[in-house]
This record gives sequence, C-alpha cells and structure tokens, in this order.
Amino acid sequence: MNRSAPVSSRLPEFTWDTLDAAATLAAAHPEGLINLSMGTPVDPVPEVIRRALADASDAPGYPLTAGTPALRAAIAAWVSRACGAGVDGLGVLPTIGSKELVAWLPTLLGIGPGDVVVVPSIAYPTYEDGARLAGATVVRTDSLTSVGPTSRVRLVWVNSPGNPTGRVLPAAHLRKVVDWARERGAVVASDECYLPLGWSAEPVSVLSPQVSGGSYDGVLALHSLSKRSNLAGYRAGFVAGDPALVAELLKVRKHAGMIVPAPVQAAMVAALDDERHAEEQRERYRARREVLRAAFTEAGFTVEHSEAGLYLWLTRGEDCWETVDWLARRGILVAAGVFYGPTAGQYVRVALTESDEHVAAVAGRLRA
Repeated sequence: MNRSAPVSSRLPEFTWDTLDAAATLAAAHPEGLINLSMGTPVDPVPEVIRRALADASDAPGYPLTAGTPALRAAIAAWVSRACGAGVDGLGVLPTIGSKELVAWLPTLLGIGPGDVVVVPSIAYPTYEDGARLAGATVVRTDSLTSVGPTSRVRLVWVNSPGNPTGRVLPAAHLRKVVDWARERGAVVASDECYLPLGWSAEPVSVLSPQVSGGSYDGVLALHSLSKRSNLAGYRAGFVAGDPALVAELLKVRKHAGMIVPAPVQAAMVAALDDERHAEEQRERYRARREVLRAAFTEAGFTVEHSEAGLYLWLTRGEDCWETVDWLARRGILVAAGVFYGPTAGQYVRVALTESDEHVAAVAGRLRA
C-alpha cells in the first residue's frame, strides 16, 4: 500500500531543538544559565490583565472566532493609535498568538503547489515553514526585482522591525513592495510584532497611509501581545487590514476551530486599552538593550542593524556555531544565525528578555 510522506517531512528540524547541546553546555556553568536565545518574556503579566482574565474565567460557552465586539473595537483603536491607520474599512481578527497565523496563512489563503511565497533573505523561520506546509515554493530575497515578472507570486512577507536583525524598513521601501504586489494580485503580509520597540529608528506600519496609500487592499498586518504585554503564555495576537481578506480568514477559521479562548479575549481588551504597562515594559527592554549592547561591543562583537525590536544581531566574523559554543562555555545561550537563513552563518541573535540580574551578569562572563 502506498502511503504519502508525513507532513513533518516537509519541514526542517525544529529550530530550537538544534540548540540542545549548547543549552546543556551553558547550563553546566557554575553560576547557571543565562538564556538569551528564544526571547521568551520573563517579567510578570501586568495585574490589570491578570484581573481581566480572572474576571472572565467563568466562560462555559463557546467564544466567538471573530472576537467579542469589545475586542474588535479595542484592536481597531490600538491599530489606529499605533499604526496610524484609519478605522473605516479596516478588518480585524484575533488570532491564537501570531506564530499560528504566520504558519497557516498560506494555507488559509488557498496557496499551494505551483504558487510562490516571497520571504526576506534573513527571516523568522516560520514564514518558510508555512509555505512548506502549504506545498508552495519559497523565494528568499530582499529585492523584488530579482523575482522577475512571474505571476505565480501569491504572498510576500515583510518584517519591520526585523527578526532577527532589528532592521527597520523605510516607508518608501514598504510602499514599493505594496505597489509591486498589488500589480500582480499578491497579498503583502507584514509581521509587525516588534513595531512598538523602535530604538534608534521609528518603525512604520504597512497600514500607515504613507505605505498603503489609504487603501487596505491586499494588505495584512500581524501583531502580537507576547512581548508588549508579556502574554506569550496567553497566545494573544491579531491581524488587521484588507476587510475582504480578513473575512475570508474568518470563514475558514470558523470551520477549523481556530478560536481565541473567551478569558484571553477579555485579557486582550485590558492589554490593548492600557498603555502604561506597555511603556513600563518598553523601558525595561531599553535598559537591558543598553547594558547588553555595551557588554558585547566591549567583548569584540560587532552589532549590525538592531535599531529596533527585541534582539541584538551580532558577529565576531566566524562561523555562528563557534560563537554559540564560545558563549555557551560562559553560560550564555544565544540563537545561531543559520536559523534565519543561509546567508546568516556568521551571526548570532541575542534577546533582551532575560532578568535584570542576569543581564547585568553578562559583561563579567564575557570577560572570563
């Protein structure tokens, strides 16, 4: 009997599993592990959000896939404030974190074999994983002119501020991507999870009129509360943009049971309505960034881009696994550049998400 290959065969080894040996080495350090690899939040969930979650915990009925009216209003209001978007004609939809939608967006849009998905040359691995799950062809490039005149492009991913590089794309560049995609009937999906974390540059949303031209046609922006509000454990994200595309996503997600739990929806409303905790968290990351940037620079690393976002993009001009090992022997775990693309083999990514105590200890370990 012929059996098709398992779906997992389309995918590479899970990114973080490849760090197991380095993690073991780093954990053996006498003073313990300092984990600067994955970027998982370590600070407490703000009380205003935890209270909203608890107050909504008596939720015996099924939640709405589209989100409650209160949540949709909160998303639209936040997008208007943070992205400079107009609320009129804007589609919004809550998602089970942002990674879920990144991975399944090609499938939800009906993209499949014979179609092309364009991703940045150095990029979050899930863009490519999602295309592979759909059976589509991936093209890695930062210049759409290199794609040529093909009409097979169905989806173009952009990411600003970029993960892992922290690079901020100018509005003029983003506008060219949107115009190029619209000419070909392709969708532009903009991963904007780090939009509130501009340091030496100010990120611009694809929903901003200077990028979108005042129209949301063919444009989607993905956002997350994981880093802004320390809600990685809640799986709280959303998408905003082209109302026709959002409506199509909603139709499919209803059938697939892709629903944000009701208590989490209530927590999202509280998070989006409160900017005070977000500013406090941003200040924590700003302070940690300054400490880590100084420590790694003093130790001979070169910091490239990193003008925004939650990471430092570093190199010592050697194979990234040599750098990973060098740091692991000092009890510091970082992400290897090759996780993010074949041209990133001499880089490592350092997250700003460790505790203040651990961040302060990095400089001393780098001198050892």
